Amino acid sequence: MATDLVNSGNTLDTTKDNVIIVNLIETLPGGRSLNVDGFTPTEISAGHVITKDEDNNFYPLPTTGSLPSGHSYAGILVASIKTSKPMAAIMTRGTVNEAYYSGTYAAAVKSALSLIHFINQ
Repeated sequence: MATDLVNSGNTLDTTKDNVIIVNLIETLPGGRSLNVDGFTPTEISAGHVITKDEDNNFYPLPTTGSLPSGHSYAGILVASIKTSKPMAAIMTRGTVNEAYYSGTYAAAVKSALSLIHFINQ
């Protein structure tokens, strides 16, 4: 998978990023490039769940909300990104305000990401 490093001038809606990610304590060092093959949205919003497979490849959780076979929950996307540039900072410890996130977090996500505190304010 190739990552496009050229700025194309497209805008990205980041207006809710700072209210979704309330307290960032720890991330995966250096971030990760996400494999977005088959992920149809052109943007991935802050707060999106990130998964990883057994080979340590990272993916946005599919829009169906179902964890793919052989994957585990890796963390939460810190800032909105375009799928054309899937370079992601991934929170592993901190606080997420789910009141401003456009989706919902399943109980399995909250349980697996036990160092992330989910609030609804």
